[in-house]
Amino acid sequence: MRPLLVGFFRVLALFVFCSVCCSSTEESTKLEKTLAIIKPDGLFGNYTDDIKGTILEQGFSIVKEKNVQLDEATVKTFYAEHSSKGFFPSLIKYMTSGPVLLMVLEKDNAIADWRALMGPTDASKAKITHPHSIRAKCGLDTEKNCVHGSDSPKSALREITFFFRELSADVIAEHDEL
Repeated sequence: MRPLLVGFFRVLALFVFCSVCCSSTEESTKLEKTLAIIKPDGLFGNYTDDIKGTILEQGFSIVKEKNVQLDEATVKTFYAEHSSKGFFPSLIKYMTSGPVLLMVLEKDNAIADWRALMGPTDASKAKITHPHSIRAKCGLDTEKNCVHGSDSPKSALREITFFFRELSADVIAEHDEL
């Protein structure tokens, strides 16, 4: 009887080992999307290739991109949350001063990683505290800070669908908890 029990435990141990080690260890690695904008100062300063190179080096995929010239109505709608702030008229003038490059970036933790790569909003402070960030390298101040990025999954959903309506089904499916 004992050899039968030993054999049973060996088979059981092998089964447990295979279940733990050989099974699919698929973590739910949902890729996240975020909106990135290279603002007029980034395009005028010829930083586009450097910024896109940095994005790709950091493991992001650029899912979609397009160059556009934003008009006043579009900027007012996009930045509506800032409409009561003193800098709003200046922001509109700046964002309509030249073309911008809109991009949808994708990777694990895309929103937080893109915001970290951008650096602080105030480019003059970024030059001191985050000297390797994009804003430190090509931004000038709080307004002319070269790039924009979504600050939350809810913002990413709104911003991506604002500029890339054709991606709305993909983004909503990924952020269905919103």
